Amino acid sequence: MEHISLKARAKINITLDVLGKRDDGYHELEMIMQSVNLCDNIFIKKDIHSPQINLSCEGRRLPEDERNLMYRVAKLIKERYDINEGIAMKLKKNIPVAAGLAGGSSDCAAVLYGLNILFELNIPFEEMLDMGKSLGADVPYCLMRGTVLASGIGEKLRRLPPFPNCFVLLAKPPVGVSTAGVFADLSLEETIPHPDNKRVTELIKEGKLQDICQNMQNSLEAVTIKKHPIINDIKKEMLENGALGSMMSGSGPTVFGIYKDYPTGLASLKKIRKKFGFKEIYLTTVYNVRANHSEL
Repeated sequence: MEHISLKARAKINITLDVLGKRDDGYHELEMIMQSVNLCDNIFIKKDIHSPQINLSCEGRRLPEDERNLMYRVAKLIKERYDINEGIAMKLKKNIPVAAGLAGGSSDCAAVLYGLNILFELNIPFEEMLDMGKSLGADVPYCLMRGTVLASGIGEKLRRLPPFPNCFVLLAKPPVGVSTAGVFADLSLEETIPHPDNKRVTELIKEGKLQDICQNMQNSLEAVTIKKHPIINDIKKEMLENGALGSMMSGSGPTVFGIYKDYPTGLASLKKIRKKFGFKEIYLTTVYNVRANHSEL
């Protein structure tokens, strides 16, 4: 095999709970994460003419050197497994950047997965998860994908039953959010929402979409909304236009709404785009990992 094409999927948080602060400065989390079918497209090929790593990004102005997780994971693989050939990577970026959708982590996970296949390295999945953890907290989840309960800083993963089929509207307002800044501003002494992950897990198992939506909570939401009230405005607009539930994903600023059917979701997209003028707004579906499915 000389080349491989991959899809790096975005994720949303169905719940996000902050349990406390750890001794290492990170926060202890427990959250239910879900892949969606908005994805970046990645093409990787061997380069027999040069030992270098070359990365080109289409669709966004992004770093194409070691500041990019795709480059860093390729460098790690080359060094760890003594790969002499060069690696050429092309990224077509569709997932909004710095949006709470784990786009960069998903790209990194896809490259790790793809290089394992391309160079026939036979890296065990657990070892790939450990490598992913060293690159970013969301990378292990982005390797596993689907419906997952994540804890720790996001690296402890437990597969959950597939999420009920639905349509997901993603709207990213044109504001920048720093994840580190959001956590720095979070006061655990104040009253913050804490989702009932055990209950939501049972509701997912039972396929009760409306009940799941009514129990979605994100402990970071209020912190980000204080700085960017437009997040709350988007939530209200989605709920007024047929969403079963709406919430901020991750540390924001992207807001998602869950819809039972396509026409309602599409009508909501059109109204929100017209009202707010957003360029980054997408209607997609949830992605559930199929049994024995081994492709990204």
